[in-house]
Amino acid sequence: MWERAFRDTQPARMAGTLYVVATPIGNLGDLTARAIETLKQVDLIAAEDTRRTGRLLAHLGITRPLRSYYDAVEAARAPGLVAELVAGRSIALVSDAGTPGIADPGYRLIQAAIAADIAIVAIPGPSAITTFLPVSGLPTDRFAFEGFLPPRTGERRRRLATLADETRTLVFYESGPRLVASLADMAAAFGSRAAAIGRELTKLHEEIIRDDLVALAARADTLIVKGEIVIGVAGAAPAVADEVRVDDEALAAEIRRRRAAGASVRDVAEALAQERGLNRRALYRMALALERS
Repeated sequence: MWERAFRDTQPARMAGTLYVVATPIGNLGDLTARAIETLKQVDLIAAEDTRRTGRLLAHLGITRPLRSYYDAVEAARAPGLVAELVAGRSIALVSDAGTPGIADPGYRLIQAAIAADIAIVAIPGPSAITTFLPVSGLPTDRFAFEGFLPPRTGERRRRLATLADETRTLVFYESGPRLVASLADMAAAFGSRAAAIGRELTKLHEEIIRDDLVALAARADTLIVKGEIVIGVAGAAPAVADEVRVDDEALAAEIRRRRAAGASVRDVAEALAQERGLNRRALYRMALALERS
C-alpha cells in the first residue's frame, strides 16, 4: 500500500530532480518510508559526511554512489552537482542528521538548482527544531530560529543584545563545550525568562531541562551535555505604551460601553491593559476623565 502511495506522490520520473531528504537526528525508526524509497532510487547521494551516511545506508541495505558535500566545499561543489542534474541524473541531498539547509549544508546547492530550473522535491522528516519545541513548554505560536551563536564572546554578546526585545520564542543550536558560556551570556542579555534545553533528542537518554534562564545558567556546568543541543528561551514581554491618546474615540467608546455594562473603572482599566498592551494607570486616568466629562 505504501509503495503505491509513494509512486502517487512522486514526479513521473526521478531523473534530473534534486531531493532534499531529512534523516534521523538520533532514532533510526524516524526515517520515513518515502525517504528510504528515494535513497534507493536516486543516482547519487550528496552527503555532509559520507562515512555517517554510509553507515545509515548499510543499515538500510542500500548501495548508492556518495559524494561529500559539507560546509567547506559547499560553494565549490554545487556547480558540479547541478551539472549532473542538468544531465538528467537524480540526486538526494542529505545532512548528518535532520533536514538539509536547516543549520546544515544545502542552501547553495538548492539556490543553484533553482537558477538552473531543476525540479526540487522535499522529502520531509526529522528536525531538531520541530522535535524540541512542542515538548519545551515554551510558546510555539510564533518563534524565531537563530541557529548557532557566534563562538567568539564579543560577537555572541552583540548578537544576543539585538534579540533582547524579540517577543517571539527564541530557538538556538549549541554545542556541549560552549553551553556554559552561551547560557551565561543569554541570562545577562535576557534576564529571568522561562527557558528549556533539549539534549539527546529522540535517543534513549533524551532529556528536556526546563527552568528559569538565570537558574539554568547558574547550574550549567553541572548539566550532562553531549553533542549538539537545542536551547529555547521565551520571548520578551510585549512593550506597554506609557500613555494612551485622550482623543482615541474608539478606545473611549469601549470604556463607556464597559462602564455601562457595569464594570468598575479599575476593572475596565485592567482588562483593556491586558488585552491591548496599554498602560493600566493611563487607562485608569482616561476612564476617570470620561466619568468627569
